[in-house]
Amino acid sequence: MKSKKVLSSGVAAFVGMAALSTPVWAATTVQVGASGKTYASSVVQCAANPATGEQSPVIETGLFNPKQGTSAIVSLNGASVATATADKPANVWLADGDNTVVVALSKKTADSYAFTVQADMCTLPDTSGNTFSADGTLEYGASGKSYATVTPGCALNPSTGMGQPYVNLFDNGTYLLNISVNGVPLTQLSGTHLHTPIFLSAGQNVISAANGYVSTDYYVRDGGDGTCDLP
Repeated sequence: MKSKKVLSSGVAAFVGMAALSTPVWAATTVQVGASGKTYASSVVQCAANPATGEQSPVIETGLFNPKQGTSAIVSLNGASVATATADKPANVWLADGDNTVVVALSKKTADSYAFTVQADMCTLPDTSGNTFSADGTLEYGASGKSYATVTPGCALNPSTGMGQPYVNLFDNGTYLLNISVNGVPLTQLSGTHLHTPIFLSAGQNVISAANGYVSTDYYVRDGGDGTCDLP
């Protein structure tokens, strides 16, 4: 990786590891390992696994500002899964539960990254009960208690310092709605807080608006590569 933007690819071998470093967060869509020589995605995404054709949890690993010809062995939970090179990052397909991904340049230089995957994370919810406004710009949840803009805009995400696609989510009344994105709690909407921007990460994003145990509205939005050019 020679810039903050990452793409995809990868598969191959493994080597034993010694001391493992813990990662530090980069102000981008990736986290850079403590060695300063490797990186991994900052969040788990869902994408079509070429081996199965099904949506599966995946992260990308690679080398950060590498010299030409450098390579690293990538392992998942102790088993070899890929080789990352200066020109080619490597995808790692994760299992449900806790996952440890190690990117090793040598026995002495290896960074460890931890990811937790919720069960059925990449199973898209049923949104067939949702409806749309006459002009197609708004999607209403099946319960009628929330609605969201359909086409993402582009804005600066203060959390990352980057331009990211986003949609707006609205409380369609005075309901207390717990908002989550890809299973991670984000905020609450209510009569005093009627709307919120939802910044989209790369790939499919599942937005939920839960009114306690009474109802849950779901929206699915594609975040592309998770970045956009600010106007």
